[in-house]
Amino acid sequence: MQMPEPNPAILSRKAELVARLHKVLPADAVISDPAETRAYECDALTAYKCPPLAVILPGSTQEVSEALRICHEMGVPVVPRGAGTSLAGGALPTADSVILGVARMTEVLETDYDNRFIRVQAGRTNLSVTGAVEEAGFFYAPDPSSQLACAIAGNIAMNSGGAHCLKYGVTTNNLMGVTMVLMDGTVIELGGAHLDAAGYDLLGLVCGSEGQLGVVTEATLRILRKPEGARPVLIGFESNEVAGACVSDIIKAGVLPVAIEFMDRPCIRATEDFAHAGYPDCEALLIVEVEGSEAEIDAQLALIEEIARRHDPVELRQSRSAEESAKIWLGRKSAFGAMGQINDYMCLDGTIPVSALPHVLRRIGEMSKEFGLDVANVFHAGDGNMHPLILYDANKPGDLETCEAFGAEILKLCVEVGGCLTGEHGVGIEKRDLMAHQYGEADLAAQMDVKDVFDPAWLLNPAKVFPLGASEARRAA
Repeated sequence: MQMPEPNPAILSRKAELVARLHKVLPADAVISDPAETRAYECDALTAYKCPPLAVILPGSTQEVSEALRICHEMGVPVVPRGAGTSLAGGALPTADSVILGVARMTEVLETDYDNRFIRVQAGRTNLSVTGAVEEAGFFYAPDPSSQLACAIAGNIAMNSGGAHCLKYGVTTNNLMGVTMVLMDGTVIELGGAHLDAAGYDLLGLVCGSEGQLGVVTEATLRILRKPEGARPVLIGFESNEVAGACVSDIIKAGVLPVAIEFMDRPCIRATEDFAHAGYPDCEALLIVEVEGSEAEIDAQLALIEEIARRHDPVELRQSRSAEESAKIWLGRKSAFGAMGQINDYMCLDGTIPVSALPHVLRRIGEMSKEFGLDVANVFHAGDGNMHPLILYDANKPGDLETCEAFGAEILKLCVEVGGCLTGEHGVGIEKRDLMAHQYGEADLAAQMDVKDVFDPAWLLNPAKVFPLGASEARRAA
């Protein structure tokens, strides 16, 4: 994966940069020792690494503003970082860049149950947002698998989703406002504690912009009343294609489960060994959850089970207790970690029409044989957000390159059937050179024009999202 050459002039001015940053930040908020900055050399896409010039960990919007102003004046690139859980290389630094981490910014700033919102600093973890309001009977809906660790800042950058996005939507559907600092240190407010802001939808522009436009330091999030009840059902099938067809039929029937999750045999086996969730022995597994009153739950599951039986499931089992439901979801939430215990893998993220699931799953199986690499499938089937895990050996020469080529073909397939390159992981470095497969030259130029407005010097999160040649040309202009 090619990265831009470091700027020698910036490298030579490291001492000056660090000295200036120390004047506006606490002593322990500036990390410049190469041995210590190495901890920030990659995110969760660990195949690619590059130690940054320095790392800063501000604790407030004002400190972020002052640090960005200095970097802007000195022409130093800045890579915003939440918790480093990006699976697309979204927080990978360049050798001449400063990592700006928001991990210290974790405070709850305001909670309003009457108007159903919470305002937090953007370094707060996803799960702890629900933790702050659950005693009052509320929750924050987006639930990425990494929700225990991932930060709200990163969720906003990548427009993260999660298992329950089928009913509740992804981050953009639950984001009401942000405080954001531009590269020159200017602090702006977008949206706020109301349903919709007047004028251009700049909040929608920022959510999913992958740190290209500014650094989000505070977020106003929509919180919801907890449902009266919820219950998942496990449905096992003899093939991936049949499971995909069942998902398509459930959606066509007009049922709206809160989640439909898919796992294939390799993932089922690894997850069962790891979490002991009680999953059936089958080729493909669906976890379908509905919520509401007991009567509503019974009615919805009855229809779902009727649809499932048309596809001859090898097992059909409803959860009968809160403990069993928790185990079912523990297995699904542990899938990525469980696979990581047994093999190196690259986790993809592409979105397709639900009706294309059987065809795409079949083609992935065929391509697996063509490339000679196994694939484990686990994804949000209800909205077609796929996460194929391509297994490879990081110590075997050429395996990573083969894995990358295989992954590119899967993502191209997603686009060709009417989907897109990403659903929630973002583009980062992983998919930047595939952007031209989904967008024409005029489309990409328009997107880069927007970045020109917010970050004219192209100093924020370099080498991400746009094809490298095009972004470096803009940066040099």
